[in-house]
Amino acid sequence: MKNVKTEGVAVIQEQTKKSTGFLQVLNKYSAPIFISLILLAGHLSFGILESYTTVILAIAASIITDLVLGRLFFGKWKNLASAYISGISVSILIRSMFYWPYILTAMISITSKYVLRYKGKHIWNPSNFGISWMLFTAPFSVAGLSIQWGNNIWPMLVIWVLGTVIVYRAKKFHVTFTYVISFIFFAFVRSYLTGDAFLAEVAPLTGPMYQLFIFFMITDPPTGVRSKKGQILVAFLIALVEFVLRMNQFIYAPFYALFLVGPLAKFIDIRKESITQG
Repeated sequence: MKNVKTEGVAVIQEQTKKSTGFLQVLNKYSAPIFISLILLAGHLSFGILESYTTVILAIAASIITDLVLGRLFFGKWKNLASAYISGISVSILIRSMFYWPYILTAMISITSKYVLRYKGKHIWNPSNFGISWMLFTAPFSVAGLSIQWGNNIWPMLVIWVLGTVIVYRAKKFHVTFTYVISFIFFAFVRSYLTGDAFLAEVAPLTGPMYQLFIFFMITDPPTGVRSKKGQILVAFLIALVEFVLRMNQFIYAPFYALFLVGPLAKFIDIRKESITQG
C-alpha cells in the first residue's frame, strides 16, 4: 500500500511539473504567439503585409543579428522571443518597394540593444529605434503602415482582445490605458484647435499601426521605468509630445514621440536608481 501511495504522489508531482513547465513556456512565448496571431488576422482581413518574403527577411535579420551580437557582447546565445517580435513589428510597420529596408531596419533595431546602453541597460525600444531612424533618414525608400481597419470591427476586436491579454499578463495595462485615454483627450483638443471632426482625429487608434504601438512598443518592459506612477507619467508624456508633433504635421508622430520621451525617461530612472544605491 505504501508503494502505491508513493507512486501515486510521484505521478502527481510529475504531472504538476509538466503542467507548470507548459505554463512557463506559454507565458514566456505568449507575446510572440499573440503578435503572430495579430499579423495573421490583419493580413487575412486587409492584407497589411507587403509580402511574406519581407516578413521572413525581417525576422531572419533580427534573429541572426541577435544571435551574433549576443554571442559577441555577452558570450551566450540570447532568447530570441524579443528578436522575433522586433522582426514582425518591422515587417508590419514599414513599407518599401525594396527588400533591403526590411533587413536594415531589423538589423538597426537589434543592434541598438547592444550599442545604445547606459549602465548595462538598453534605453531605446529596439523596433521603435530602427523604424524611427529609417522613416527619418530614408523617407524616399521607406514609409510607415497607413492601412486602417475600415468598417470591419472583427479584426480590430481580435487585436484588442489579444493585446489586452498580453499587457494584462505583463502587468502593463495601466500604460496602454493611460496612453489611449490621453490620445483621446488630445484628439479632442486637436479637433477644437483645427476645426477637424473629432472622429477623424481619434480614428488612428483603429489602425494596426497604433494597436501594435500601444500593445508592444510603449509597454516594452526592458525600456520602461520602474515605478507604476512613472510608467503612467511617461505614457501621458508620449501622448503629449505626439500631440505637439501632430500639430506640426509630423506624419509618424507616435514613433518619434516614443523615440524622444522613452530613452530620456529611462535614463533618468537609471540615474535615480544609481544614486539611491550609491
